[in-house]
Amino acid sequence: MKTVVVTVEMTDHNYSAYAESLPGCVTTGKSMAEIKTGMKEAIEGHLEVSREFGDKIPEEFEGKYRLVFRFDAESLLTHYKGIFTNSALEKLTGINQRQLQRYASGKSHPMKPQSLKIQKALHRLGEELLDIEL
Repeated sequence: MKTVVVTVEMTDHNYSAYAESLPGCVTTGKSMAEIKTGMKEAIEGHLEVSREFGDKIPEEFEGKYRLVFRFDAESLLTHYKGIFTNSALEKLTGINQRQLQRYASGKSHPMKPQSLKIQKALHRLGEELLDIEL
């Protein structure tokens, strides 16, 4: 299965997203659920029109693919601010709260190693939660 990267950005009032490999394929929404649904529909529509006009279809859309949603640090931390406190994120990532707040406010941007620390910590938490049953 191939991976399609969808970049998600926060605006003042909603989310905006675009498929990197399909120029012009965009969606907006007030939640990530709306973004996911909207992006799936936008991609299907974009591919349908591309096929209709004989445009080249990017390789990752031949066969099955999955969407991966890429956030910048500011948008990610803003999106999850009601779920994760900076204290909790510090425990997960090892990055101090003050620095996390600078990322969340857009005053600074994490270097690649810091971005990976955040990503890996959230993935570990997600994997741990998937193993839980009640």
